[in-house]
Amino acid sequence: MEWILEESWREKLKDELDKPYYRELMEKVREEYKNETCYPPEDKIFNALNLCPFDKVKVVIMGQDPYFHSGQAMGLSFSVPEGIHLPPSLQTLYRALGISLDASDKPLGDLTRWVDQGVLLLNTTLTVRKDKPNSHRKYKWWRFTDAVIRALDAEREHIVFILWGRIAQHKERLIHVDNDRHMVLKAIHPSPLAVRRKGEWDGKEHFTCCNKYLNDHGIAPINWMVVSEQVHE
Repeated sequence: MEWILEESWREKLKDELDKPYYRELMEKVREEYKNETCYPPEDKIFNALNLCPFDKVKVVIMGQDPYFHSGQAMGLSFSVPEGIHLPPSLQTLYRALGISLDASDKPLGDLTRWVDQGVLLLNTTLTVRKDKPNSHRKYKWWRFTDAVIRALDAEREHIVFILWGRIAQHKERLIHVDNDRHMVLKAIHPSPLAVRRKGEWDGKEHFTCCNKYLNDHGIAPINWMVVSEQVHE
């Protein structure tokens, strides 16, 4: 199967795609998919970039690596396909937004409606082996996603970069916030383990802070609550 990258990103990253590390990365990941069960599905590996073209990005939410259980990963950080139980980290986000998790009106976990508004849901590592978190980090996906962040930082202005967790926060060094060029918001990862250690999730104000920054720069804010309209029939 050919792994297709959306045209605008292919143009912005064309030099990166020719580098030896990237060719080696592709070779190793293809071999993994051939011999092991890996996620997300091959046609969803570049889903984050393919669904959110370069000039459309207003917000970047960095994740770690894809969900590693069957049926969960769809190539968008924190998002799961329709019909899949909400992962704990996503439940943390929804609670921060005040979205009900009651069985009667539980929202779906597909965050495509955020993507449609310009939210790039990008994992640091884009693939993973089944039941083995961080198993593909060794293939250096981080170099490719660093290039994504560098391109946005250099050629765009007034993007909000939301970095949840230590791995995502490694990207902070790539982002220029001087002269209000961009905004960076940082918090612990919304996983239950991290939240228990902290006592509460310290990123709950990020959605509001993000929209204030966008508004202040004449950019349409994100309707985060749109996911609450996606209820099970």
